[in-house]
Amino acid sequence: MVQPNFQFEKRQKELAKKKKKEEKKQRKLEDKAPSSSDQSGHVNDESSST
Repeated sequence: MVQPNFQFEKRQKELAKKKKKEEKKQRKLEDKAPSSSDQSGHVNDESSST
């Protein structure tokens, strides 16, 4: 019978937690700073290429 690799599973859980934490941090930063200036810049790029 094959032994489960607990260290691999633990590392995967840690990476998932870290990723989730980073995503949450990014959402908070986006909420603090209105992204309207970022969106308007993106719209200008599209209109200039047309």
